[in-house]
Amino acid sequence: MTSRSVASGRLQRALIPVFAVLAALALGAIMLLALGANPLTGYWAMLRGAFGSSNALIETALKATPLMLVGVGITIAFRANVINIGGEGQMILGGIFSTGVILALPDMSGFVLVPLVIVAGLTGGALWGAIPGALKAYFGVSEILSTIMLNLVAAQLMNFLLRGPMIDPNANQLGAIPQTERLSEGSDLPILIGSRLHAGPLIAVLAAIAAYVLLWRTTAGYRLRAVGLNPHAARYGGLPVKRSVVLALTFSGALAGLAGAVLVFGSESHRFVTDGSAAGFTGSAGFNGIVTALFGALHPLWTIPSSFLFGGLLVGANSLQRAVQVPQALIVALNGLVVVFVVSSDWLRERLGLTDEGHQPESNDTADEATVGDATVGDPTVDVEP
Repeated sequence: MTSRSVASGRLQRALIPVFAVLAALALGAIMLLALGANPLTGYWAMLRGAFGSSNALIETALKATPLMLVGVGITIAFRANVINIGGEGQMILGGIFSTGVILALPDMSGFVLVPLVIVAGLTGGALWGAIPGALKAYFGVSEILSTIMLNLVAAQLMNFLLRGPMIDPNANQLGAIPQTERLSEGSDLPILIGSRLHAGPLIAVLAAIAAYVLLWRTTAGYRLRAVGLNPHAARYGGLPVKRSVVLALTFSGALAGLAGAVLVFGSESHRFVTDGSAAGFTGSAGFNGIVTALFGALHPLWTIPSSFLFGGLLVGANSLQRAVQVPQALIVALNGLVVVFVVSSDWLRERLGLTDEGHQPESNDTADEATVGDATVGDPTVDVEP
């Protein structure tokens, strides 16, 4: 396969989700017309609301941050051919772990607290991702079912903690908002620009780059991709298939947990707060991150612009509603259309033979597909799964 055909295939894969979004917006325009609203006015307001000013760009970046972290985690799980639907629960566990650490160590220096926040968030999400990974690998439990059920468990655990052990001690217990006290100022994520843009978007971009390096520049990443492409061949070649499945969901959960920590320590209130539902804390980023990953062709680096575009749609939708005075239900429906069309675009890529595997090898990966470091698929020195 020539380099020109590989580049053409990659361009087509990248454009299909874009056309899917345009198709969703076209259908949304028909809905706006049916309600007597001008779709051009509405969409122009949406564009300005998401990208038309420095404040709009900051809001979009903040909205994109958890989407990016969850989406990058989804791409890691996908490479091992497992599906992570548990981003909501993993975000909650990341928030719980990071908040618990800071509540236990409130007086430490900020140079210590901020790294603790990051590590604790990663740890909480990793734990909640490893559980369905182990169930999948060693007991054959569907990771789709287990991750969804663990979302419910995480939400109930959050409600228990925020209405009991972690609740703000200064709040009136009767009818109190389920939230912690104002967390240590030393644990606040550093502000980069103005008064709102914190280090969260930078952390998310660095995480996406790290995920790319993991998947395409390390032995562990090669093993994950090999298992995802053909677990039987990988097992025959001596690769630890079950361990790789657990590892993929652990990495995926860790990034979602980091998103939860960012939501707590990058928020304006600097509290862990919810309305009693998982979405009350996560803003549904655990599910929307899946769409972000699909829009980014399930590649860590493409998930970066994808999250900003999708985050912009979410932020700009509020401006659209105010500009043309349409019901909130229409905004929900418009976001739903984008989700459906983007998810369907993945099916279209497969029907057109434009899957990522169909255009391997990646750049500079020709040698990597045959060998990683000194280890080949059939190399007896590679760890053999017990």
